[in-house]
Amino acid sequence: MLSLTAATCIIDAALAEARSRNLAPMAVAVLDAGGHLVAYKREDGAGIVRFEIAFGKAWGSLGMGFGSRELAERVNKLPTFFTMVSAASGGRLIASPGGVLIKNDEGHVIGAVGISGDIGDEDEACAIAGIKASGLQSPSTVQK
Repeated sequence: MLSLTAATCIIDAALAEARSRNLAPMAVAVLDAGGHLVAYKREDGAGIVRFEIAFGKAWGSLGMGFGSRELAERVNKLPTFFTMVSAASGGRLIASPGGVLIKNDEGHVIGAVGISGDIGDEDEACAIAGIKASGLQSPSTVQK
């Protein structure tokens, strides 16, 4: 289960990382494993569509079972497939880095974070920093 406390920690740490990098204003959405919004924050100056983008990155990661970076790479290889998946999801998938799965200590997916505001690589770095600060894991932080 992804608690509100953990979701808030992820958001606050992700935003702190964004400020330390002097990035554009961010929006951060944290969803539970069922795709339900647990917490959201939008910095002053972030565009009004940033919620939908952040939510779509997280939701798409959960829906596909991998981060939105991988989704973006697959879109380039299989654009027709993505068109069908996008239609099936009601257009909720956002295929750009910044959506990262959240795992517990046992390696089970318990949610996802999506960030929008800067370029995808920076969004993703902030998402990973937020997850690490919470004590949870992202696929890139899982110990093998």
